Amino acid sequence: LALKLADIVITEAGFGADLGAEKFFDIKCRKGNLKPNAVVIVATIRALKYNGGVNKSNLTTENVEAVDKGFVNLEKHIENLQQYQVPVIVTLNSFVADSDEEIALVKEKCMAMGCEFAVSKVWEKGGEGGIELAEKVLETLETKESHFIPLYDENDSIENKINTVATKIYGAIGVNYTAS
Repeated sequence: LALKLADIVITEAGFGADLGAEKFFDIKCRKGNLKPNAVVIVATIRALKYNGGVNKSNLTTENVEAVDKGFVNLEKHIENLQQYQVPVIVTLNSFVADSDEEIALVKEKCMAMGCEFAVSKVWEKGGEGGIELAEKVLETLETKESHFIPLYDENDSIENKINTVATKIYGAIGVNYTAS
């Protein structure tokens, strides 16, 4: 219905590029004949620090090194989504404790991976804080072309589909099946 009534439709596919987005792209888009024009990954500095080994009680303290270490998690989500050949935008859901240096590092790393980048400050500024992200989405839609393609052929065997998701999304070497 939204696709018939609006010029641009945004949907929330679920948590993670390894779960929600994979199911959205490989199942829902295929069954609904949907061709996404872009994807937005939402991250936080706090999550990157946590993934970089920082204790929860220290997540509001600047730690560029931990952000750098924790970026590997976001990097995998970016790589997962880039496999679908859809432009990727990373947005930081920014909080007041995030430092300019931490944000700059994430932006630099995202840009090096070929992603667009925007900061969302809706936590601090409400709707006005989302303008940068909205403008980046519109710019991406106008300037980048999507070549959306699901990860596997619909007619593949269940085993091949599972193997494809396991190896390309989760980084498995392969899949072994047992009788029990």
